[in-house]
Amino acid sequence: MMMLHDRLLDAHACDDKTALIALYTEAADSTGDINAACFYLTHAYIFALELGDPASVPLYRRLKAQGRV
Repeated sequence: MMMLHDRLLDAHACDDKTALIALYTEAADSTGDINAACFYLTHAYIFALELGDPASVPLYRRLKAQGRV
């Protein structure tokens, strides 16, 4: 199985924003560092906003709960 980092790089190379939303959310969920998690969530949120993806709502809520918006 490809490492998350490699999957992120591939998704960026292909400009696959749908995959980037999922991958950055996965990265946020797999770190124990709240600052890193919010960094990844912010990226996922931006891509979701760009696509008008409904995932933007829970991503926003997660960021807001951490005082990041």
